Amino acid sequence: MTVTKLVRTTLAAMLLASVTSCGAAAVPDAPAGTPTGSGPAETPRSANPEPVTATMPDVIGGNAGRAYEQLGSTLDMAFKDASGQSRSVDDPSAWKICDSQPGPNQQIIDYPVVFDVMRVTESCKDAVPE
Repeated sequence: MTVTKLVRTTLAAMLLASVTSCGAAAVPDAPAGTPTGSGPAETPRSANPEPVTATMPDVIGGNAGRAYEQLGSTLDMAFKDASGQSRSVDDPSAWKICDSQPGPNQQIIDYPVVFDVMRVTESCKDAVPE
């Protein structure tokens, strides 16, 4: 499957999910008497879970400008300089994607989606791990 077909499928799923989930609460209120304290945190689960809103397409190695054009109107995203130099990514087309959070084919559950990028003339091998 090409990246374009995957992106189109993802965008269609995101649009469908946004139309069908209007006004629904994602997490129900906790019942009275629910203990709170320093014990391990449990994630409340709904009896009727929300559908997956989107899956992260595999854009690793691709041009950040192209990813922005394809996903920008529907996805809250941020570009982070993976070199560790904290350079500003003013023109995404001059950068390539080395990694993403969430990773490829994972459910997007937190925003913004973050793309770790390096200049197109640099190697992702030189990226500084977090």
